[in-house]
Amino acid sequence: MVFSDLFFLFVFLPSFALCYLLAGWLDKKFFSTPLEQSNLAKNSILVAFSLIFYAWGEPVYVFLMLGSVVINFIAGRVIDKQEQNRKVALVVGLICNLLILGTFKYAGFFAQTLTSIGITVADPKISLPIGISFYTFQSISYLIDVYRKESPAQKNFFGLLLYISMFPQLIAGPIVRYNTVAAEISNRRVTAADFADGSYRFLIGLGKKVILANQFSTIADQFLANGLNDLSTSGAWVGILAFALQIFFDFSGYSDMAIGMGRCLGFHFNENFNHPYCCNSITDFWRRWHMSLGSFFRDYVYIPMGGNRRHQALNIMTVWFLTGMWHGASWNFIIWGVYFGVIVMLEKYTILRWKERIPAFFLHLYSLLLVTIGWGIFYFEDFGKMQIFFRSFFGNASKGFDLLSQTAITDNFWLWVVALVFCLPVYDTVNKVYQRAFANNEKYGEIVATTTRVVISAILLILSVALLVGATNNAFIYTRF
Repeated sequence: MVFSDLFFLFVFLPSFALCYLLAGWLDKKFFSTPLEQSNLAKNSILVAFSLIFYAWGEPVYVFLMLGSVVINFIAGRVIDKQEQNRKVALVVGLICNLLILGTFKYAGFFAQTLTSIGITVADPKISLPIGISFYTFQSISYLIDVYRKESPAQKNFFGLLLYISMFPQLIAGPIVRYNTVAAEISNRRVTAADFADGSYRFLIGLGKKVILANQFSTIADQFLANGLNDLSTSGAWVGILAFALQIFFDFSGYSDMAIGMGRCLGFHFNENFNHPYCCNSITDFWRRWHMSLGSFFRDYVYIPMGGNRRHQALNIMTVWFLTGMWHGASWNFIIWGVYFGVIVMLEKYTILRWKERIPAFFLHLYSLLLVTIGWGIFYFEDFGKMQIFFRSFFGNASKGFDLLSQTAITDNFWLWVVALVFCLPVYDTVNKVYQRAFANNEKYGEIVATTTRVVISAILLILSVALLVGATNNAFIYTRF
């Protein structure tokens, strides 16, 4: 089940909302006191629907997730209660999490790699559980935060289960750190403003996914999947630019939907994107793209290894090797991670020291070119296909320009325009104009803002539903990781 699915939108989500509202009434009527609000019933409903959501597509692997929660709950309690054995409990918990991730995500990859170099190993043919990379990293976050005493251990098993399994961010992030939501698990309130902002954010994400990402997916596949053997240079550029826009609107759309649903439930997840294609270096790009993953590796790998203080080059390359590995059990992802690691490391000694002397336009162009090349590495798991693509991309194709690539632009002209506009910080600009325009009349400004949001929300919902009817290509890209 995915968020951009008619069943989710019109069956699962309304059913959950009704049960959650009823649970809120039960909490207020029977479980809360004048001094303390209870979320017992609401949390129970959230856990139940989260397990149904996950088991909908993978009923067997829900038990794997439950087993992971049991391990982390026990490890967290030991870390919290004992001083002598807390480090041992941390190490054992981390090893268990990494073994689960390694077995289900990388066993087949290692078997195939060893077989390719002459060491025959049977491929276990284990299918990848959806969201395992995300919930494993959240489990690791929990154990380390408790060990560092940045957050108390969760004393209620169902509280930890809620944190790990919460369906808004379960299968494709953002990676929610435990200390971000620890207090809200048992103590949260939802205001009308929270619900309105969350609903609007959800519909913005839905529009990004269905109206933009799904359309660019069709264009990208037309050149990079279906038309690769007859790819022109212009086709290679159009195809990979379409993929660059697809993956941005797909993943940032999912993050918007997750953040929006979390807000409606009283949870405040951190932002995951900050207009990454407005970057002026590769370092800047990765401060803006998948921010939750970047901050995870920074705080739990890079800084503990020494950060900028010692072995900086080794630390950078280690983080980027792991970043590539995290994205998928395939050599192209590892190469993609190392590619960006080398660039980030080189930038520290070159461009980042000279940025003030270089025109912003050239910095931006340089960044987008390298990011686009990176998406070419990311897209192709087959090295033969990757070679064909890059030959065409760099001009070594039988045709430099063809009618197909021209048609992909002209027939979808407004799609490209809208996508490029929404890669820019449009909301920030509009918000500044709005604040200036209604600085002296806040009441009228609120009416205009509310009306505008309602109209935009209605348009996004109607267009998205219309496009989803009969849609065949609707999966989120990052659910594969």
